[in-house]
Amino acid sequence: MAFVESAWQRHLRLAMLLTGDRWQAEELLQDSLVKMYERWRKLSQHEDPHAYLRRVLVNNRVSMWRRLRRESLVGDLPDRPAAERADSDADDLRGVLMSLPPRQRAVVMLRLYEDLSERQIAQVLGCSVGTVKSQYSRALEKLRTLMRAPIMERNR
Repeated sequence: MAFVESAWQRHLRLAMLLTGDRWQAEELLQDSLVKMYERWRKLSQHEDPHAYLRRVLVNNRVSMWRRLRRESLVGDLPDRPAAERADSDADDLRGVLMSLPPRQRAVVMLRLYEDLSERQIAQVLGCSVGTVKSQYSRALEKLRTLMRAPIMERNR
């Protein structure tokens, strides 16, 4: 219980950045804490519980993205109309971040928000450091391109 209380706000912020929605973030965090609780006794004494929870959060979110992707391939869900998009810079940035592919978004959030090294991110995502570097580079390029587009549209 003490761990949950000490970790809730810290990890809720990461969950919100991964999901883009407070309610989904709380659900993601709760599910992740349940999974962590089930494995609590098996956690090594040398393993940082916050790092483990971060890894569970990201893995759960990736699983959700995959599930949604399968559903959207079947259902062909339409994008939100442009009129529904908010004009504020914060909402623009959140929207751009949410448009990144799941792995790229996870790499960006873990690097910029959690301030993890490339090696730590590779451990969390279960991939190579080279994959982290390439995903981060592609994500930044896509962010640059997407962030320029709304500015150009506003100046017309």
